[in-house]
Amino acid sequence: MKMLLHAKFPNEPFNSLAKSGTVGQKIQAALAEIKPEAVYFTEVDGKRGAMMIVNLDSPSDVPRIAEPFFLMFNADVSFHVVMTPEDLGKAGLDELGKKWS
Repeated sequence: MKMLLHAKFPNEPFNSLAKSGTVGQKIQAALAEIKPEAVYFTEVDGKRGAMMIVNLDSPSDVPRIAEPFFLMFNADVSFHVVMTPEDLGKAGLDELGKKWS
């Protein structure tokens, strides 16, 4: 299942990792393990953040994907189901609208 992973990094330990010159290496290691379809780094509520599109075959994939961010960065991580326009087209919204109106 395609998911949006949303990570928010607190200033620590991220600042210390950046100052020691290891933050990039740690991020690259996590991304190599997770193999996201897309990654965007951004600001979230005044903190460093990232949004990634990841594919989960099973709910048991969540720890494998989230733990690097929890353990290395003390990040807050959330997952959101996402759909392509094609996925949404298969959802049967017209029929659901008729059924529940």
